Amino acid sequence: MSSILVVEGEGTITGLLKETLGVKEYQTVMVLNGEDAVQFALREIPHLILIDFMLPGLNGYELIRRLRDHPKSMHIPIIVVSSCSSPADKVRAFELGVDSYITFPFDSIELLAHVRRQLRRVQQTSLSPLTQLPGGLQLERAIRYKLSSLEPWSILYVDLDNFKAFNDVYGFHAGNNMILLVSRLCQSVVYEYGNADDFVGHIGGDDFLIVTTPDRVTMLYRHILERYKHESVVFYRPEDLARGSINGVDRKGKPYQFPLVSLSIGIVSDQMRYPHSIEEIGTLTAEAKRHAKLSSNNVFHISSHRQRAVHDSAHDTCSFSPLGKLGQIGHGLFPLIEKDVLAEFK
Repeated sequence: MSSILVVEGEGTITGLLKETLGVKEYQTVMVLNGEDAVQFALREIPHLILIDFMLPGLNGYELIRRLRDHPKSMHIPIIVVSSCSSPADKVRAFELGVDSYITFPFDSIELLAHVRRQLRRVQQTSLSPLTQLPGGLQLERAIRYKLSSLEPWSILYVDLDNFKAFNDVYGFHAGNNMILLVSRLCQSVVYEYGNADDFVGHIGGDDFLIVTTPDRVTMLYRHILERYKHESVVFYRPEDLARGSINGVDRKGKPYQFPLVSLSIGIVSDQMRYPHSIEEIGTLTAEAKRHAKLSSNNVFHISSHRQRAVHDSAHDTCSFSPLGKLGQIGHGLFPLIEKDVLAEFK
């Protein structure tokens, strides 16, 4: 269910939204201060945030800045309700990233019109139409945000194997449902076992990225793979499931038996805070994904400071460092990754 976050003290706006929008489509949640608002936004990623600037003790401009600075909340529309109607106040709010500014006293019809408009806009522009996950520049910004922090980081590249064959045989609707399953699993596992500010993005097609910390990696990939193994069986015909393969046609038009769709996860981690560019991260994640597809357990871990390939029995992953050959690579993150994504659909 989609959620709307309202930062206010008396519950007037919250009550109006609950009464008008109903409880089936949107869950309206009220918080009383800026800190709770930030924590809720990072954890639940609401579809819309309304801020009552008249709430005592609230620094509304600072709240907006914090929400806009974080890649998990940067895309969420923000509507401000304020008693300050001067052009200077409005300009300051818009420059910080507010989407709508309504002055008090306001008409409830006007407020609801702004709410509905912003909810439509975020569905049309910022998120994947299929998964409702952020991608593109927002995904790149999430990686830059993590690289600029003082904390160790890890990136999980989640990708389906043999997806084109499944899509060709079962059709685009089943393919979309398979992608939605991976999206849901990534989000639910990160919600349960990740950090509050961990980021889940949709690169495109059947490719996803999770930005987290090294201490959460093993828990995340194990639960994602385990749940996918159990929940993906509903997409197959009984005979394909029993045989363990799909009867399809290869790219030359010849009959071929394809394996069932599996899930591979390439992992890049940096515990030592080595400096990396976004171009290096793009190369590393693509490399990790390719090796994960070739590994026996569908997981491959690149530890960016290591100098040789080793097998990590505790994590049951392979690990190596290709940084020595990255010096002359000039590709951006998304041109490199999108090339891999598109190749699977050719």
